[in-house]
Amino acid sequence: MAKIAVVGATGNIGGSIVREALNRGHEVTAVVRDPAKLGDRPEALEVAAVTDVFDPKTITETVRGHDVVVSALGGAGKDAGVYQRAAETYVEALRGLGDEAPRLIVVGGAGSLEIAPGKRLLDLPDFPEAYRPDATAQGEALAYYRTVSDVKWTYFSPAAEIGPGTRTGGYRTDADRLVTDAAGDSRISYEDYAAALVDEIENPRYIGARFTAAAV
Repeated sequence: MAKIAVVGATGNIGGSIVREALNRGHEVTAVVRDPAKLGDRPEALEVAAVTDVFDPKTITETVRGHDVVVSALGGAGKDAGVYQRAAETYVEALRGLGDEAPRLIVVGGAGSLEIAPGKRLLDLPDFPEAYRPDATAQGEALAYYRTVSDVKWTYFSPAAEIGPGTRTGGYRTDADRLVTDAAGDSRISYEDYAAALVDEIENPRYIGARFTAAAV
């Protein structure tokens, strides 16, 4: 079993990842600014209160001894700069741990996924303007990760639509192409996204790369 730190554990995706990992018997540490936001948490869940998740030294000490750190931070339309700051923080923090550094898995965005060679979902004329700043910033963070070769990172883009649902355990993956069903739809539940992420922890396939998953 792995020892996993989840940064942003109070969010919809972060919380789903925490529950999925705990249900599989992994050791999980929720890295949060305000532990009170976790509510009634499972007894097995460890909690690390971190007031500044963008301080590399703090992150280094917080994730020391873990096998994996999952970043489920998001700007939520308020601060698109969070993605680049987080990326630079994690890389510096993990470099500080050298060979003992945990693997990093980043909860990313779908906007930079390809819908055709050289054409991204973000490039569609009807891409929602409200999501464009976040999607653009997430794509820039991915480009930054791709310059990093001395940290074990994985960038996990969801389907075009992600939201609450049920855990089926069924999904399809690809590397950089948007995954769609026969009707051309691309969606996944928080629960199946979390299942796919923990599957990747247990059976690594995309170290130093991006992948995506969508419902079958």
